Amino acid sequence: MLDIQTRVNTLTRPRLLARAARFGVDDYRRAIHLPRLLQTGELPRHAEAIIRLLDIEAEMNTARETRSGNYSPARHVEALIAIAGEVRLMNDTAPRLM
Repeated sequence: MLDIQTRVNTLTRPRLLARAARFGVDDYRRAIHLPRLLQTGELPRHAEAIIRLLDIEAEMNTARETRSGNYSPARHVEALIAIAGEVRLMNDTAPRLM
């Protein structure tokens, strides 16, 4: 099983989706965006949130690739923004060894 950082680093999506997510990550607000995406009122730890978001995003990507009628590019970008935001927050709160 891949660790979280490896899963995030190997995530490859179309350039337009990735660019839109990069533009939105600075406006990511965990308390606002995460409950809506995870459909929960409880905020999990960063690692758990990232894993759940990666699973949600993978389903969205499958819907995109199969051209499913219920695919939403805006929701897909929102999930990518949340993943990037959670990774940033997790890295900012990680203890420094030196």
